Amino acid sequence: MHISGTCSFAPRPYIQLEHASAVNTVEGGRRHLLALCGELFDCSAQELLAGLMSQGPAFLRKLNGAFALAYWDGDAKSLLLARDHIGAKPLFYSLCGERLFFGSQPKHLFAQGLKPEVNADSLRELFALGPAHSPDNGVFRGLFNILPGEYLLFGRDGLHRSFYWQLQSRPHEDDHDTTIEAVTQLVHKGVERQLNGGKNLCVFLSGGLDSSLVASIAAKRLKITAFSFDFEGNDEHYQSNAFQPACDAPFAREMAEHLNSEHHELRCPSTELADLLEPAMLARDLPGMADIDSSLLYFCSKISGGFDAALTGETADEVFGGYPWFRSEEAFSQQKFPWSDMTARRSFLRDDLLDYLDLDAYAKQAYDSSVAQTPRCAADSPEEARRREIAWLNLRWFMQTLLTRMDRMAGNLSCRAPLADRHLLEYVWNIPWEIKYHSSHVKYLLRMAGRGLLPEHVLWRKKSPFPKTHNPQYERILAERMRDILASPGEPVNALIDKQKAEAFLSAPAGHGAPWYGQLMAAPQRVGYFLQVNAWMKHYGLTI
Repeated sequence: MHISGTCSFAPRPYIQLEHASAVNTVEGGRRHLLALCGELFDCSAQELLAGLMSQGPAFLRKLNGAFALAYWDGDAKSLLLARDHIGAKPLFYSLCGERLFFGSQPKHLFAQGLKPEVNADSLRELFALGPAHSPDNGVFRGLFNILPGEYLLFGRDGLHRSFYWQLQSRPHEDDHDTTIEAVTQLVHKGVERQLNGGKNLCVFLSGGLDSSLVASIAAKRLKITAFSFDFEGNDEHYQSNAFQPACDAPFAREMAEHLNSEHHELRCPSTELADLLEPAMLARDLPGMADIDSSLLYFCSKISGGFDAALTGETADEVFGGYPWFRSEEAFSQQKFPWSDMTARRSFLRDDLLDYLDLDAYAKQAYDSSVAQTPRCAADSPEEARRREIAWLNLRWFMQTLLTRMDRMAGNLSCRAPLADRHLLEYVWNIPWEIKYHSSHVKYLLRMAGRGLLPEHVLWRKKSPFPKTHNPQYERILAERMRDILASPGEPVNALIDKQKAEAFLSAPAGHGAPWYGQLMAAPQRVGYFLQVNAWMKHYGLTI
């Protein structure tokens, strides 16, 4: 489901909504129109419309859910655009003269008549920051993203942006045991709020802490169907590393048996994984997380025919501080995005382009700007203040990338992240690290919330992120496709690439190596990313 449309006040007030699930009402001869994308908990679309009509943007504070909305106020002759608190549903806009384009995805604005174009900053977003992007930057020239918890008002006097909700930093007053009890209740309520009566609902079950806890809480209320994901060839080629210490499959099977759930194991072939790189890019309208995207697109396509929604353990690491950079010395001492390797990002690009774009300066400016927006607490020690900065960067950047991935790759399947519940986030945000990381236990509070629900070795299992292929066949397929592009002068990405650098990279035994983004995107994903950039430029007719 999505929303899109245009609005103009010249020569007369004009609103057009396309492809929207809309609620209309006429009161006092004035037409009020609401278009809603996503899901609300504890509030129907009709109640939302009535609340906006009576209270305006102030009513947004009462909402909880994953949503993007457009509301036309027939009395004030103004358009309200708003996005949910955590940013689970994207919402883009572009102001061209006196006409406002808006939509859930860039493609929806292009369908309304906006022309896709890029500039130098578009390339800086792709290569200095991608697959993450500046929070309000839509990458295409003149395209912007509404921020989580933000709303826009567009009327005769122009466009105005404001926040209806923001995280508030304050001292945490609960003791250790009270904190555990409060988090446990909030986690349970967050999951139960999203069960939707159990109708056509499944769970993504990796056998890790996050998904196992969500599945276990759901299983207390209904009979669940669980899906776990892997790749063809991983049984033979799996390589343990610091980020993926153990295969998920045995843990997922054990948890499915523990929960007495119907369990399905899905495996993605290497060829399909590569073939879906372009469809995954088109789902985002941008180059993204390469096969980390295309694999999820594949898995969701196999599920969506029989289910309407899936519960996931996504966002637990951002909310509870699970990533290594929450506690690494390097992340604390270096003023940069801790999940991004700038050296690796330059490996394919022409030297003159690198000199012009100055990727390091762009990334540093984006980092500094975000850190400056961290909600502060005067009572924080210097160490706690720095840790709050790292947590803020994760919420504003890393979590947004993963939420967008989940939303765009899911297709017709609604992927729900109950651990991103705003009430839970508001509480956990202010808990000091000494409790979050009690006795050096990563995600200690989440583990405490799972006591009695999970087997002990699952409860204390070391984190292993979303799986990726370890099959060398996939890397060979990508190298062959990249060489085909390098040999074809008409391919648009060749305007950016240093062919000698690229060939040297492809000829070396790349392996999987250290990630250049996050925990999963290493050498094969770097090649996949440039394949997506080429497909993106071709599809949208983009020139440099």
